[in-house]
Amino acid sequence: MATDSLVIHEIYRSIQGETSFSGKACTLVRLSGCNLRCRWCDTPQAFHGGERLPRAEVLRRALALGTQLVLVTGGEPLLQPAALPLLRDLCDAGRSVLLETSGERDISQVDPRVHRIVDMKAPGSGECAQNRLANLELLGERDQLKLVLADRADYEWARALIVRTNVAARAAEVLLSPVHGELDPKDLVAWSLSDALPVRIQLQLHKYIWGRDAQGV
Repeated sequence: MATDSLVIHEIYRSIQGETSFSGKACTLVRLSGCNLRCRWCDTPQAFHGGERLPRAEVLRRALALGTQLVLVTGGEPLLQPAALPLLRDLCDAGRSVLLETSGERDISQVDPRVHRIVDMKAPGSGECAQNRLANLELLGERDQLKLVLADRADYEWARALIVRTNVAARAAEVLLSPVHGELDPKDLVAWSLSDALPVRIQLQLHKYIWGRDAQGV
């Protein structure tokens, strides 16, 4: 059955590099496959391939690494039907569970115990038209909206989205991230302070520790 197995790119223990959980010990379960091609994607190696494993084995390997925090990511994890029961299994095992997903997949069926990190795509990504804006109405006090920005035009798009939807009143966090090596973080900080946006500025911590091209860390 489709819910009995997943195609896995990697499972490893590291620290969480983004979101309000940044810096915490975390097991990352990276699923293979993605239907988007964002210009600045830093995990194209997960587009294809991977190892098909029974869902029970994925759970066993994730729990064996011993961290309280577990992130299910991709690729795009919600492309695989078994991702939903895997998230439930991890919650049932007493873990704090994060899901990182694009803004394109419907998040309504995700277990309510999961912290949903929704990475809506700015125009500079080349995939803005794929955003499922209805997901913004589903975000709650456990969830976070992530917006990765390449330039001033992306920032202005993000500002308009935040103001128009009032998403900061529903989600736990609205995260603004500069594209690593493209947008100067100092500019993003200055813009958000000038506009008094209700956001958290974040950098990709793992890239500053291990370098922008490191994998599996």
